[in-house]
Amino acid sequence: MKKTTLILSAVMLYSLFSCKQETKVTETKTSAPVKTYVHMDKTNWLIGNWGHTSKEGSLTETWTKANDSVYKGETYFVVGGKDTVFSEKVDLVQENDKLTYIVSVPGQNNEKPVRFDMTSISDTTIIFENPAHDYPNKIVYNKIGNDSVVAEIFGTQKGKPATEKFAMKKQ
Repeated sequence: MKKTTLILSAVMLYSLFSCKQETKVTETKTSAPVKTYVHMDKTNWLIGNWGHTSKEGSLTETWTKANDSVYKGETYFVVGGKDTVFSEKVDLVQENDKLTYIVSVPGQNNEKPVRFDMTSISDTTIIFENPAHDYPNKIVYNKIGNDSVVAEIFGTQKGKPATEKFAMKKQ
């Protein structure tokens, strides 16, 4: 009888362990969603040094990438090789799905930055507008090729429509 009990116990133990399903607990870490800056990706052709020299003077515009959502721009117009007659600093910022061109010009707008919201974007054109601002109220960048860009500004000066065009080459 002892043998039978021992065999029966062994069979039962075997049955218990062979039918046991092993469950594996795995930890999954939930990470923050990766932010994508689609608009910044479409404007990365601005990065670099741009310029144009004419009899009036030299225009330079430099764009750098501060981080994934901010580009920094600086523009200077120099006359006679030494007199800076115009300068501005720009932050091109993507917040959520909105791209904003924030420009500061010394001696203008009570030294406060002016915001222009993106109204249109493609792989070669970016349009920013601020209807409440007099001049400019529209800024357009057109990529002509890998080494050429044209910036245009539109608005009203002295009660009349005005436009300026700045063709630049990559330097």
